[in-house]
Amino acid sequence: MRALMSAPLPSPSISVAPNQGKLLYMLARMIGARSVLEIGTLGAYSTIWFARALPTGGRVITLEAEAKHGEVARRNLARAGLSSVVDLRLGLALETLPKVAAEKLGPFDIIFIDADKANTTAYFEWALKLSHIGSLIIVDNVVRDGAVADPKTADASVKGMRRFFDRLAAERRVEATAIQTVGSKGYDGFAIARVIAD
Repeated sequence: MRALMSAPLPSPSISVAPNQGKLLYMLARMIGARSVLEIGTLGAYSTIWFARALPTGGRVITLEAEAKHGEVARRNLARAGLSSVVDLRLGLALETLPKVAAEKLGPFDIIFIDADKANTTAYFEWALKLSHIGSLIIVDNVVRDGAVADPKTADASVKGMRRFFDRLAAERRVEATAIQTVGSKGYDGFAIARVIAD
């Protein structure tokens, strides 16, 4: 596979790590995904991994709140030759997701949540609405250096992940697990849920 490009404009170093990007690619290939919804684009690094995993006719819809990140993402997608595969939408995800639903663009085979952590539970609720039996819902940054296990934390992002895990544990329409990762970006992890019921 051709190497993925880094952003031509400055952007935060919070994209998934290369090995994690390859994992997302492999998951999409393994389930034969044709449609991906990504909440949180940044520079489109994970977007490119997903887009390259799809068959001809596949589509990625990616949502980004910040116009400056959207500019970086569009340039990276163009450099990767994937602009025609990816529909990048700017705006707050909690405002954009109802529009995606209203346009009947789902259900999606994979929904990847990697945005502001305080709203992760709300994004998960939308992911359930926009999925089908067999869909994968993948949530990034769920371990946060182990802080998610600390009930006394004052960190809003960690609290957001704790709320998400409580909601995930109570949801009977999915089966799920969390995978811890250690690598170039430190100690963190993914949650992966498979939708098993409507």
